[in-house]
Amino acid sequence: MNFLSQLTNNLSFEDAVLVCVTETQGSVPRDAGSYMAVFANILVGTIGGGHLEYQAEAIAKDVLSGKVPVPPMQRIALGPTLGQCCGGVVYLSYEPVTATDIPRLQQRLKPALKPVALFGGGHVGRALVHVLGALPYETRWIDSRDEVFPADLPAYVSVEHSDPVQAAVADLVSGSVVLIMSFSHAEDLEVLASCLKRQRERNDLAYIGLIGSASKWARFKHRLEERGFGSVDFDRVTTPIGLSGIHSKLPEVIAVSVAAQLLQLL
Repeated sequence: MNFLSQLTNNLSFEDAVLVCVTETQGSVPRDAGSYMAVFANILVGTIGGGHLEYQAEAIAKDVLSGKVPVPPMQRIALGPTLGQCCGGVVYLSYEPVTATDIPRLQQRLKPALKPVALFGGGHVGRALVHVLGALPYETRWIDSRDEVFPADLPAYVSVEHSDPVQAAVADLVSGSVVLIMSFSHAEDLEVLASCLKRQRERNDLAYIGLIGSASKWARFKHRLEERGFGSVDFDRVTTPIGLSGIHSKLPEVIAVSVAAQLLQLL
């Protein structure tokens, strides 16, 4: 997800050739729409590695140095041409780019990101923000304590102080994934109740995940029932969050497990 920022940062100082996988057939290492930027001494991004990338890099550097003109679209059969086991077909295009192309590339290559609302700036929240920063998500990070957010944030992460914290639920982007993991069970309950109320009214949240144990969820259900919620509402909640079979309580492990579960939604 850092491809665009790395590309534009380097492009500010030197020219590059942008190699794009424009089309694929069969088994291939990267999907159509994958990019690699070839600079004189560095690569940004990847089109799949191996001999395919090695050959494409060599061609791009020859274009960059002026040794050869920009080639037409290449059709590469990975098995017969390169001896790769994938066996599919990849089509590659080559595009010289300079600093003047940065605005156009920022518009064209901006990734399509899934909105995430992360409630909680604790250890798991901090770990999860950095994992999501490398994945196709745009994260709105919310806490009732404005002093908890670090200064160094990944790309596509914004922070928000909301007190009461559940007030932020009302204007979440439609289709948001909601992750609830605040420092307080009382806050978690209020955020969850607000999400369930919104689901009743709009039914537009893609996922509601609550961190915690089975006993926490049992207590929450009892308290939510006192507010008029029932089994239909509870079925909208995923708890505990993360992939089953991963039992570590280390924040970094939980973060990877939760992110993997979210990727299954995509």
